[in-house]
Amino acid sequence: MTARDSTTSPTATDRPRLASQLVRRKSISSMVEDTQAASTGRLRRTFGVFQLTMISVGATLGTGILVILGEAVPIAGPGIWIAFILAGITALLSAVSYAEMAGMVPVSGSSYSYSYATLGEGVAWVCGWCLVLEYAVSVAAVAVGAADYVNETLRIFGLSLPPSLTAGPGVADSPGGAVNLSALIVVLLATVLLMRGAKESAIVNTIIVFVKLGILVFFAIVAFTAFQAGNFAPMLPMGAAGVTAAASSVFFSYIGFDAASTAGEEAKNPKRDMPRAIILSMVIVTTMYVLVAVAAIGAREWEWFRLKTTVAPLVQIVHQLTQSNLAVFIFAVAAVLAIFSVVITVLYGQSRILLSMSRDGMVPRVFGIVSPRTGTPLVGTLVTGVLVAITAALIPLGELANATSIGTLFAFCLVNIAVIYLRVKRPNLPRSFKVPFGPIIPVLGSLACAFLMINLGGTTWLVFGLWMLVGFVVYLTYSRRHSRVGALSDSEYRASINA
Repeated sequence: MTARDSTTSPTATDRPRLASQLVRRKSISSMVEDTQAASTGRLRRTFGVFQLTMISVGATLGTGILVILGEAVPIAGPGIWIAFILAGITALLSAVSYAEMAGMVPVSGSSYSYSYATLGEGVAWVCGWCLVLEYAVSVAAVAVGAADYVNETLRIFGLSLPPSLTAGPGVADSPGGAVNLSALIVVLLATVLLMRGAKESAIVNTIIVFVKLGILVFFAIVAFTAFQAGNFAPMLPMGAAGVTAAASSVFFSYIGFDAASTAGEEAKNPKRDMPRAIILSMVIVTTMYVLVAVAAIGAREWEWFRLKTTVAPLVQIVHQLTQSNLAVFIFAVAAVLAIFSVVITVLYGQSRILLSMSRDGMVPRVFGIVSPRTGTPLVGTLVTGVLVAITAALIPLGELANATSIGTLFAFCLVNIAVIYLRVKRPNLPRSFKVPFGPIIPVLGSLACAFLMINLGGTTWLVFGLWMLVGFVVYLTYSRRHSRVGALSDSEYRASINA
């Protein structure tokens, strides 16, 4: 009997003790059976390795360059490209662990599902709660950056948004701000598109991915025409601490492969294609980030990025070097599309995380209902989109980026630990991809994630601690009582694990 088969919940006295329930695992066979449950509807398997790679690239490429670069350069100085490499290596160490887990657990839910199958309900809940923070806040953080590019586009026509519509209240650099209208619109449009269907969203995302690859290559070509090697001296004006702090801040821009791993139920051959897509996308993204970061610093001294007038820095560099309004217009419009692509794919991942959690009783069942007409979780997508849109409209970029990074790093750390655990406890499980060099890579991935987390500020840790406290309360008051695995008797649980 699986967790899904249990239709009656035990009384409070019948339910296992808290300590026992926290370590209860959900078998991989139960997860696969849940994906076929007619009561909630099935997601449609339409993605091959190309579409999965595009989802990963779409959720990643553009965020760290178009949105967060101007925030990160003043922290790291000319060594910003080193920060991207450091963040990229950390992400790659975790990405190969994701690839191994995705091949073994071919369902939606990403690291939440991986943790549930290996480390138990308690760790799975913590991981899922971190993913809710990671995805929702990262979408908001990316959308916040859209306002600068929208304004740059309007300036071509001699127009601009009023200050009250370019930032939320309390943003120091934008006095008089009331709401970030551009961010609000971008998230709501992405929500509507996702509600129409995953296949349609994937087609739009693929087209936009090629557009943003084109504009980033175009930027690099333009910037290298004004390249000055002297701009890289001194390489580390803030010391190594500045580079590691910047790497911690920009790490959230590498969450794209996590979004791809949430598509396990919509992949045609997840065990084969998921690992390939995850690793390929990481190579593409890290290469582009480093290329554009080097080109940007080569074209402008790093102090220039500290000026209050430096908004949407890449489009400003294009304008200053080309003096072409047409080039600026094309670049700014393409940048808005690139941001839209990130919002689509990350919001997609968020809805699939909640879908998996709802099947297990961790969040209300409504998040797991899949529309038979569109093949998408309509209510989950709508609720998530509205809440993220409100967040993006009211909260500034810097705090959003840091909150996303810490949630991402924590979730990645858990996946690395899960790989090590399964290598020891379940060495004979079929694996379509295996992390090379035994446990060394997952151990390094865990340590690298922990190191970057340590370099985040006290405010970020306070927010994270409060978020975890809220999650603990939610688990005790709702999730524990509705958990399907927790509702199983001891004999039913043992049978489900041994199935």
